[in-house]
Amino acid sequence: MFRPIYFAFMLLALSAYSTAFVPFATRTLGNRGFALRKSAAVNKDAAAETETTTEATKTASSSSLSIPLSCDQMIRQVASAMKEAAAVQGNTRQIVRILLPRDSTYGDLGKKSETGSEDSVSISLVPTDESWQGGIMQLYRAAAPTTEKIMKQVTANTAGGLPPRILEDRSVDESGFDGVSFFKADDNQISCWLQPTQENVDEIIEKTPAISADNNDIVALINPQWRLVDDALDTASKKGGFLGGLASFLGGKSGSLKRLKDAGFSPVYTLEGYVCRGANVRLLQVLDSEWAVFCERDNGESFFPVGTSKQRPTYQDVEVMLSDSDIGFKYARDIGMSPKL
Repeated sequence: MFRPIYFAFMLLALSAYSTAFVPFATRTLGNRGFALRKSAAVNKDAAAETETTTEATKTASSSSLSIPLSCDQMIRQVASAMKEAAAVQGNTRQIVRILLPRDSTYGDLGKKSETGSEDSVSISLVPTDESWQGGIMQLYRAAAPTTEKIMKQVTANTAGGLPPRILEDRSVDESGFDGVSFFKADDNQISCWLQPTQENVDEIIEKTPAISADNNDIVALINPQWRLVDDALDTASKKGGFLGGLASFLGGKSGSLKRLKDAGFSPVYTLEGYVCRGANVRLLQVLDSEWAVFCERDNGESFFPVGTSKQRPTYQDVEVMLSDSDIGFKYARDIGMSPKL
């Protein structure tokens, strides 16, 4: 019976001892310490809110983007981006990637250019992929008139004056079958290399100062023939030394892209597309915006956004965006297993 009483007494004594020797500041400023902790928590929440607002602002800039539904809309978007890049950002060395117009009712490529049809109702914008069965020259026949229209839109005189004449030089295509061409406005406001290859890079860099004596004159590369994504040679060409040089010699694009970047060329408008989960997907970046990803509705009349990315999203990234947006495979939508888009 003595032991329980003894242990109870010892516990009370220890409690009193610890209370007596607790630092005075801790005891007297306990409420203030709580207030400080509360203030820190509020500041942390405010910082998180600020970060969220900043992120929302970035998203808002991407959310203002839209996919052009006609060639004329795309031309206006491209021209606006090119003029803003030159006037606001001082970027007159530009890289532009666009879709190309094609008759949507036929598999024959370059149908619009070959027949001279102006029926815009049947013309759709198509990625420059393997569906162009006629190859690079079919792409050229669709890209050449589109390039001229873009140049005229960029140089349009708001005062009502006549636009400059656009001159074409096909001599830059030595073989005559690589689909490369050079366009220039007769007043030197803008020059465009259409579908240049890596073999043209040295010539582009060498001639740019001569064809653009005024720093305000735009020099653009439209639909370069090197791909945005890297293959094995492209990856190897990024490495230094003998192997990197060999990979560049064999076709790796890293060396060419570095020389263009050093010469001041940078993307100002990129619109590309492919099929994912059976749906037409479009990727769009304008000036310094984030990459915006859009999916076409099943009726083919419009696109809706499914996500954004700071870096160019991979095919796998896009598939995740579609999945997160509850977009099923096309076959599932066709048989009623998934809702229509």
